[in-house]
Amino acid sequence: MIPIFLDRSQPANSLSDVYAMGGKPITAMNIVAVPTDHLDLDTINMILRGGADKVAEAECSLSGGHTVQNPEPLYGLSVTGLVNPHRVISNAGAQAGDHLLLTKPLGTGIISTAIKRGICSTELEEKASKLMATLNTPGSAIATAGLTKAGTDVTGFGLLGHLSHLCRESGVTAHIDSAAVPAIDPNVPEFIRQGCVPGGSRENLRLAKEFTTFASNLAEEIQILLADAQTSGGLLVAVNQDDLRQAQDALHASGANIVAEIGVLTGPAEKSIVVS
Repeated sequence: MIPIFLDRSQPANSLSDVYAMGGKPITAMNIVAVPTDHLDLDTINMILRGGADKVAEAECSLSGGHTVQNPEPLYGLSVTGLVNPHRVISNAGAQAGDHLLLTKPLGTGIISTAIKRGICSTELEEKASKLMATLNTPGSAIATAGLTKAGTDVTGFGLLGHLSHLCRESGVTAHIDSAAVPAIDPNVPEFIRQGCVPGGSRENLRLAKEFTTFASNLAEEIQILLADAQTSGGLLVAVNQDDLRQAQDALHASGANIVAEIGVLTGPAEKSIVVS
């Protein structure tokens, strides 16, 4: 086993990054920056309690932390984990012919913006929050079973951004079926039409157009969804066709929110992603 050291700004992300590499988190330290003149002690305690709950869920040990004053509240975890060097999930191991599986639906950035504007239902807010708090534990399960050596998590750069890194490092082209990519809720496209799109997601799409070929009839709402910046998004893993059914079963059995087959990989081309 080899060690993994990660610092991330969100508890679910920092723990899930270890799982996304096929490893297991072992210890975690709090990193807290708070404006004590604007944030009361009860609220700070609630934040710390939420992080501690995620650490406990990951069967990881919380080993103290560091606290400083800051104009804006910041909270994250510094996580140490272990991974089998022969079972590491990297973004450089995908091959032509592999199928792409996604373990969480998209739209957290859009829904978060809709929440800020007061047009998101309480039910959908709770649904999105629960999804973001869900750890990517299936990553460790599928790697331990030897069913994938390539993948990535889907976070701030959106699905297209993180997929482009995998394509670049693996020397492949991704063909994505946009109809197979799930949104968290049917209202997400309507939120986009109402302008509930974070600046980061718009920037992601602008950059994605440099390495992505979109079908001429593909709606702008779908393009934005594929580029939406995710908070604690799911895993995107490349699986050999012969292992596809077994990998899907393993992901379901280990708690994947969904297992959506969204595309396939081919040899390198002028642009690294093609969306139909």
